[in-house]
This record gives sequence, structure tokens and C-alpha cells, in this order.
Amino acid sequence: MSFQFKAIDHIQLAAPKGCEDSARAFFGGVLGLEEIEKPEELRKRGGVWFGFGKYQIHIGIEEPFSPAKKAHPAFEIENINELKSHLSEKGIHFIEDDLLPGAKRCFVSDPFGNRIELLEWTDKK
Repeated sequence: MSFQFKAIDHIQLAAPKGCEDSARAFFGGVLGLEEIEKPEELRKRGGVWFGFGKYQIHIGIEEPFSPAKKAHPAFEIENINELKSHLSEKGIHFIEDDLLPGAKRCFVSDPFGNRIELLEWTDKK
């Protein structure tokens, strides 16, 4: 083939109309992600964007909205035990899971019910 995949540009999660403040509180306030200014033409659609490193998470409006309960992004974490303590301090419920060999992981839901996986590899992949 004369083409190749280079990277994931961004991940989009759906949310209901009017979600922006809740998204900022969770993705920015709890998870500590930096808000990214959306291009002017896309602002009128609603939603909000966040980033860390070279990665972006776009929270987009979907009507009617239905949260992703199974499909999910997975984020590799450094020091997941500290993250779990932080989530507990913030009153954020998470579910621990030890079914993936070589990884410590947990699942959390965003304010809209979308599933998010957080994992730290204990064995090199």
C-alpha cells in the first residue's frame, strides 16, 4: 500500500448539549488536562477540547445523546496508584480491574457516563 497510519490525532467523546462546564470540571479540574481553544468555526457546535502532550480529547455534542458504556479510550498513566488516590479524594468512583496481564488498571466514567480506561503497564509490552 502507498499509505500508512502515523498516529491518532484525537479522540472524540460524545456528550449532551450544555456539557461544557461539567466537562471542564472533570477533564480539566479532576484529570488536570489542559483546555485547547477550538477553532472559531467549530465553537458554535458546542463542546470543548482538552490535551496532554501531543494528544487531544474532543468532547462533542451529540443529540440525542447516549453514553459509550463499552467502547472507550484507554490512557496510559504513570503512577496509577497516585491517580486512584486523587480520584478517591475528589469523590470520583472507579472500578479496579486486574484481568489484563502486565497492567494495573481501572475504569472511570466521565460526567456523561462514557467509559474511560486508565492503565499503567507493570511489564513492558
